[in-house]
Amino acid sequence: MPRPILATVHTGALRHNLQIARERAPDSRVWVVVKANAYGHGIERAFEGLRAADGFALLDLNEAERVRALGWRGPILLLEGVFEPRDLELCSRLGLWHVVHCSEQIDWLAAHKTQPPHKVFLKLNSGMNRLGFKPQAYRAAWARLDALTQVDEIGLVTHFSDADGARGIAHQVAAFELACADLPGERTLCNSAAILRHASKPLQGASNLAADWVREGIALYGGAPDHPEHRAEHWGLQPAMSLRTKVIGTQDLHAGDTVGYGSTFTADAPMRVGVIACGYADGYPRHAPTGTPVLVDGVRTRTVGRVSMDMITVDLTPLPQAGIGSEVVLWGRSNHGAVLTADEVAQSAGTISYELLCAVAPRVPFEVSE
Repeated sequence: MPRPILATVHTGALRHNLQIARERAPDSRVWVVVKANAYGHGIERAFEGLRAADGFALLDLNEAERVRALGWRGPILLLEGVFEPRDLELCSRLGLWHVVHCSEQIDWLAAHKTQPPHKVFLKLNSGMNRLGFKPQAYRAAWARLDALTQVDEIGLVTHFSDADGARGIAHQVAAFELACADLPGERTLCNSAAILRHASKPLQGASNLAADWVREGIALYGGAPDHPEHRAEHWGLQPAMSLRTKVIGTQDLHAGDTVGYGSTFTADAPMRVGVIACGYADGYPRHAPTGTPVLVDGVRTRTVGRVSMDMITVDLTPLPQAGIGSEVVLWGRSNHGAVLTADEVAQSAGTISYELLCAVAPRVPFEVSE
């Protein structure tokens, strides 16, 4: 019998979360962001739930080849563009759209022999200070691209650094509007946080914040980009992944007994604990402390002691009937109806749901379900 840990990708949740973006930005097309192997869900496993998208946005050529191999004939956007000149050959063959964020990428396009010409999105560094042209250099970069026979259409793109927080997006929107002013081309500004928090609200200086395209990332997979200010339920999001396992052993503790490596947890009264088949080798964060939430038979309880390679210990005090074989949900949906979001687990572990979802280890088997 195989070890009982199993990750489930819910295609119905993916469809639902995509629809949330459409409702928030009804006049825009939606890029579904499937970088990092669809945020750990698996591009091939997630694809059926994403067919209603207008385009796929991703990071590298291998991911683009996989999406094309699944039969997708619509737009695919490389979010960081090409990494070397020969990548442009595959862009031509696969019909990829790609971001241009530096002068070297323009040089590579100028030297590239292509037919037909490429569609690109010129990236503005509006304040994130990662990739993109500074506002004072943006229009010159646009003019260089516009002069190339290798380039067909030029879209305009930027990325928000604080759409999920108090600083907000007004300063970056102002920079974008000023730099782009009367430039033609399709525009895309909104990531998940901006789709949920800002796209449906008028913003001074922005003619249409949702613009031609929005880019749905973490919200597509059921994570709230502004957790803990807002939970996934607030935005109507559903978890697209459930990581489940079972209790494989139990121990009855006396007051003063310790649990696990380093004896980091000491029972202050008699209690019963369950040992579950999951650990940091499965991608669960080793640094998750005692008290990290978990569901056992649909009832919320907590981890106790240190996470080890293959096992975690959980408090069974609220579940006197639980025992070997009881269902355990590390995050996602319980078969008993309860939901534990990856956001909550991540918050307890001092990280974000993106990291948890992307970190599920190769040894964990997956299934696809509605």
